[in-house]
Amino acid sequence: MNHGAPIVEFMGLYFNLANIMMITIASLIVFILAVVSTRRLELKPTGIQNFTEWVMDFVKGIINSTMDWNTGGRFLILGMTLIMYIFVSNMLGLPFSIIVGHDLWWKSPTADPVITMTLAVMVMGLTHYYGVKMKGAKGYAKGYFEPMGFMFPLKIVEEFANTLTLGLRLYGNIYAGEILLGLLAGLATSGYANGFGSGIAGTLGAIVPMLAWQGFSVFVGTIQAFIFTMLTMVFISHKVSQDH
Repeated sequence: MNHGAPIVEFMGLYFNLANIMMITIASLIVFILAVVSTRRLELKPTGIQNFTEWVMDFVKGIINSTMDWNTGGRFLILGMTLIMYIFVSNMLGLPFSIIVGHDLWWKSPTADPVITMTLAVMVMGLTHYYGVKMKGAKGYAKGYFEPMGFMFPLKIVEEFANTLTLGLRLYGNIYAGEILLGLLAGLATSGYANGFGSGIAGTLGAIVPMLAWQGFSVFVGTIQAFIFTMLTMVFISHKVSQDH
């Protein structure tokens, strides 16, 4: 697990090439799924169209559980994009990782706090944008002083806390899963240095735990995509609903 990241400097800024590559791959996968599922729409959906419509209904359920549809319907595409993108990102690093030299290139992009915190900041920025757009600047600002004026400092702290927990929860779960998978993979291969028999024993001993953890990681990655999307809709509803 002693590996670094392919960092390059450009105009005084540092860029992680692995992050750029993985978020591009995740974006392309989601884009291709969206194009393929809507290319030939049928009244009786099958295949990928059926899956996409199931995702749509699932996200509709999330929105309806947090706000009324007249208010939340406009966020359907945002919710579908988030849940699909985060799910795909969570899954990318599960089958394998690729290390070139001492740099880790192939991994789940959501196993990096820079990516998850960027998503969290983007989401919180959108909540403020839609809050101002739908309530007006005065009405939105008024919400920070209700029900009592002394709540204002606490609500400011809450904004920062929500951003941190939204990003770090996703990062922590995915990163921990990949760390354990890496340790199990190391166990499966480390024994070969002490002889073929020891290597075989280590491989056989690691197969079952690795398969079990792979399955559990798929479950965790799916749940985290759901939680991130659900919390996004909850935060938006707090900003745009008139009763908050």
